[in-house]
Amino acid sequence: MTSLCVYCGSSSGKHPEYAKQARAFGTEMARRGITLVYGGGNVGLMGIVADAVLAGGGKVIGVIPRQLVDREVAHAGLTELQVVDTMHQRKTRMFELSDAFVALPGGFGTLDEMFEMLTWSQLGLHSYPCAFLDVRDYYAPLRGMMDHMVGEGFVRSTQRENVWFGESMSQLFDWMSRIPDVHTSKPKEEAL
Repeated sequence: MTSLCVYCGSSSGKHPEYAKQARAFGTEMARRGITLVYGGGNVGLMGIVADAVLAGGGKVIGVIPRQLVDREVAHAGLTELQVVDTMHQRKTRMFELSDAFVALPGGFGTLDEMFEMLTWSQLGLHSYPCAFLDVRDYYAPLRGMMDHMVGEGFVRSTQRENVWFGESMSQLFDWMSRIPDVHTSKPKEEAL
């Protein structure tokens, strides 16, 4: 894995642990030589992760829609900032640049972006790892909901098993490293 897409909040949340873990995650990405692909903002957990990767000497690619450049305060210090026209283009471009996807705590946008990747995986459009870093049990209710979806017959158990949840960064990276290399089958943007 050479590049990892991280979805997370443009807010830092109520508890200092969210920012602490976002910083640690970015630091670990830089240590491992993994490029960060993210939403391009310099605020909230987004900015914290990006700053940590940069501080560790890592590479950061931000992708942000034109209408959010001012609202999310686009990060001016990135390795590369790509400005696109729409949210759909943002999600597609982030997918094209990434080998795996991780959600740190965040709001509706974080879930929207991650669930689009889960849906694409379910439809067979990709086989990339998708994981939720569960800081302070933030995603415990979501994990329960996914298990309920399996129990009620709306999601296959094999699809649910391909989604990782946990609070250990080292276990997350170890899990991702065991996923077979499938980086040759990405569909082109127009196919999505």
